[in-house]
Amino acid sequence: MQVYLASTSPARRKTLTQVGLTPLILDHSVDEEALVAEATHGGPVPPSEIVQLLARAKAEDACAPGVTGLVIGGDSVFAVDGDVFGKPHTPDNARQRWIRQRGKTGVLYSGHWVADVKNGAIVAGVGEHTEASVTFRDDITDEEVEAYIATGEPLQVAGAFTIDARGAAFIDRIDGDPYTVVGMSVAKLRQLIRRLGYSFTDLWT
Repeated sequence: MQVYLASTSPARRKTLTQVGLTPLILDHSVDEEALVAEATHGGPVPPSEIVQLLARAKAEDACAPGVTGLVIGGDSVFAVDGDVFGKPHTPDNARQRWIRQRGKTGVLYSGHWVADVKNGAIVAGVGEHTEASVTFRDDITDEEVEAYIATGEPLQVAGAFTIDARGAAFIDRIDGDPYTVVGMSVAKLRQLIRRLGYSFTDLWT
């Protein structure tokens, strides 16, 4: 059975490839900011619900005619001091977040949605979020923050950090599934695929 990934995240694609899956990448047209704004119009929504909303929307939006197989959607946000952050996009945003989060512990939430699709029609879908806490070093200097931002790495990842690249040097501890912090829990993905009636190992390539 073909596996598809409704995400442009290099980290998610790399994760799936490393654990034996070879996903085809599908585009989606989900306006994430608009969807979150609509969902939170009546008040705050827990981060766990936000990532699930976006993961499902991405997977379902990518199910075009001709797609048959399992379509995986994912999304992540980072919460620290009661505030929830997605991708910073700009150096200024990344700088503000790093100055705020160094020496602190936050929670990374990752949403997962798997759709069973036959020629573009969704037969079934299941999803669940995972979370892991991340504690940053308290000795990170302003110069190190600037050097990290200059690489461009933190601009397109939730929380403005990675654990599988340069950002790993600034993390003191992770409590929970490390793949959650990368952006997709492999253990959770296996459970979801089993709930749809398929064997994870049968998808290995």
